[in-house]
Amino acid sequence: MRSHRSLVALLACLSFLVLAPAAAGADTRAGAVFTLSNDPDGNRVLIWERSANGSLHRAGSVATGGTGTGGSLGNQGALTLGAGDRWLYAVNPGSDEVSVFKVRGAHLTLMEVAPSGGDMPISVTARGHLVYVLNAGGEGNIAGFRRSSTGVLTPIVGSIEPLSGPATGPAQIGFSPNGRRLVVTEKATNRITIYHLNAADAAGAPHSRPSATATPFGFDFTSNGTLVVSEAAGGAPDAGVTSSYRFGPSGGLHLVDGSVATTETAACWVVITDDDRYAYVTNTGSGTVSGYRISASGDLSLLDADGVTASTGDGSGPIDAALDGSSRHLYVLLSGRDAIAILLVRPDGSLFERGHVADLPDGTNGLAAY
Repeated sequence: MRSHRSLVALLACLSFLVLAPAAAGADTRAGAVFTLSNDPDGNRVLIWERSANGSLHRAGSVATGGTGTGGSLGNQGALTLGAGDRWLYAVNPGSDEVSVFKVRGAHLTLMEVAPSGGDMPISVTARGHLVYVLNAGGEGNIAGFRRSSTGVLTPIVGSIEPLSGPATGPAQIGFSPNGRRLVVTEKATNRITIYHLNAADAAGAPHSRPSATATPFGFDFTSNGTLVVSEAAGGAPDAGVTSSYRFGPSGGLHLVDGSVATTETAACWVVITDDDRYAYVTNTGSGTVSGYRISASGDLSLLDADGVTASTGDGSGPIDAALDGSSRHLYVLLSGRDAIAILLVRPDGSLFERGHVADLPDGTNGLAAY
């Protein structure tokens, strides 16, 4: 069963507590980690309290008011935190809705359940009071909202825009650091699509460029605007890569460092530390995590020559990843084991396994932490 679930996660990626001593400068604050049950009979946010040493303690769950699909979504960003970790946004791909929660420690209060502006929302991003959703159903589209102080979402007039074409196999939507551009990765078309926001916060028409390697999937930005994208290369064995891009003066997206190999299979999810020094990519087909050093100019270099900064085990199917508030702990959702791995991030970027939490529902999707 576990190997079957791992295979399902891999196909989705391609589809169109033993504790060690804390690292120097480790996070001294507690926080929380969230994931989605993605249950077709009633979607729920699953909650863990995070201790300062990175360990997780189950803190229950809260209904989203919508439904999931019970299966893999081939996405990154089903959950996202916003506005200083005071708000949590969750997609409901089974009921075409987005849920808004107020965050107080590890306690969530459901404030709003709103239509997503399309079919099958799979990814959500937030910047201040602005929220944009990526809908993968039908021909696919993006839709924008403003969040009120009470958590109510109001659609932004003129914000619904198509993707680069039909059947694009979208994976993620995200704001650029300045909040005036949106990026969407499209697995099936091998393209990265860009939207510029106007003065009314509505997205303009899509503009896209080819990715450096096939199957662009997850991504994250450094604070100075370097876009780091995993590219799964169609799932070819040991062929996953990571590329970096930057926006030019005219707003176009330009390649900085292309196709830097993970040497692993199905590079799919990406997170970057808050100091912009390291990027981590989960390799669903290999059961590993690849770490990269990011230069000030956006160049990428592997932390480990063999591409394995951490191993989560054969058949573990690592998918979503999230860093805590000061990037001292990396959490990785293991689809093949229905678990979350806890990894200590050392000052040199190396990773040390610190345990895991288990017994998650099948089909669990998304990960957010602070």
